[in-house]
Amino acid sequence: MMAKKPAADAPVTEAAVTKTAVTKAPSAKTAVPARKTIIVQQVASAARRPAVQTATLKGLGLNKMRRTRELEDTPSVRGMVNAVAHLVRIVEERG
Repeated sequence: MMAKKPAADAPVTEAAVTKTAVTKAPSAKTAVPARKTIIVQQVASAARRPAVQTATLKGLGLNKMRRTRELEDTPSVRGMVNAVAHLVRIVEERG
């Protein structure tokens, strides 16, 4: 069976209007504070490295030499950087 489509001239109900609420931009009071970030650069090739290290580099957004990424400074990102510390370097810490 085919579902019936609502008529184009059907009246708009109040319930339909409230479901499509407009989202407001965050005000200065509710703005999220700036987070700490680190800039990481790949300095060595992932060739002839274990697959785990190659996957870690891809997870960091690095897969070619001299590429840099600005990443959020969290314990999980720091752990990934430490796991491939011989392949990357931290260029800058912000925040």
